[in-house]
Amino acid sequence: MSQRETAKRFEAKLRKIKVAVFDLDGILTDTHVWWANDEVGFNRTFNIYDGYGMKLLMKAGLKVGVITGGNSVSVQKRVEQLGLDFCYAGNEDKREAFKDVIRRYQVDASEVLYMGDELFDIPLLKKAGFSATVPNTCEEVLSIVDYVTKRESGKGCAREVIDLLRYVQGIFPENEDF
Repeated sequence: MSQRETAKRFEAKLRKIKVAVFDLDGILTDTHVWWANDEVGFNRTFNIYDGYGMKLLMKAGLKVGVITGGNSVSVQKRVEQLGLDFCYAGNEDKREAFKDVIRRYQVDASEVLYMGDELFDIPLLKKAGFSATVPNTCEEVLSIVDYVTKRESGKGCAREVIDLLRYVQGIFPENEDF
């Protein structure tokens, strides 16, 4: 089944989405962290496709950000580089951050897409209007989400979900003629 056909299956939920929230470690990264040094802390590898997809959503007027239990210089630099609307970092209990996003952007939980992969993401996955995860996560998470990506952690999995949203909401890049 093509991505466009898959998107149609979730059209009712995806059409409502105004805010897209992503976990960082295990979604936007491949789950590996390494110690760089005392100044930088832990480093991560990010996927460029995910970042471009996030930029497309923001350009279309959606609010896009990260709620992550981890925090480091690499997290902050990536968020700044992408120009994300928000970043909540350093707390595995993500419920208050999620509530704050809803208050800040004056949306209902049904208008929020959340993508996460860990046990502490479950409350947000259950509350979000559309939830997604990766195939390489635990059974508890796999059993409650709307969508499980084909791509694994940090390998363009967020972009896969972003593309579902783009197809339903008609979000495409503006390619100027030259």
